[in-house]
Amino acid sequence: MNKRKYEKYILTDLKLPANVAARQSEYNKRATRILWLEDEIMTGASSIILSWYWKPTEQESTPSHVHDFDEIIGFIGSDPQNPHELYGEVEVWLEDEKYLLTKSCLIFAPKGVRHCPLKVIRADRPILFVAFSVTTKYTKDSIIPRISETPQK
Repeated sequence: MNKRKYEKYILTDLKLPANVAARQSEYNKRATRILWLEDEIMTGASSIILSWYWKPTEQESTPSHVHDFDEIIGFIGSDPQNPHELYGEVEVWLEDEKYLLTKSCLIFAPKGVRHCPLKVIRADRPILFVAFSVTTKYTKDSIIPRISETPQK
């Protein structure tokens, strides 16, 4: 059967970069990755990550970090009759401010703004997690502690 010209632009299976795949078994204890897209998966594609969070995290799952690109992070409830209700609680930090999220939301983290850690406090129903980055490869090399985590001299 002949492949169609634009078929290569439709991603239906989970493919992970090697560095992410190496940590997948630990991630599977609290969430289910749906799709991961970036240049390594589809040449030229921006980064987008989709997962279902279905279990609280015992500790912060993503450390505080900054990027040299903009990122949009979303937490979406899974009740189609009540789409704005998260049916859970997620803790997320933006710079030195802690937010407890209970409604479906999108968070814009501009380039250079420290964000996370994040922690799922409660998940009564699955929570859709989305991370869209204006870059072709998701990296978080600039991991830095929050001010409250910095040792005092």
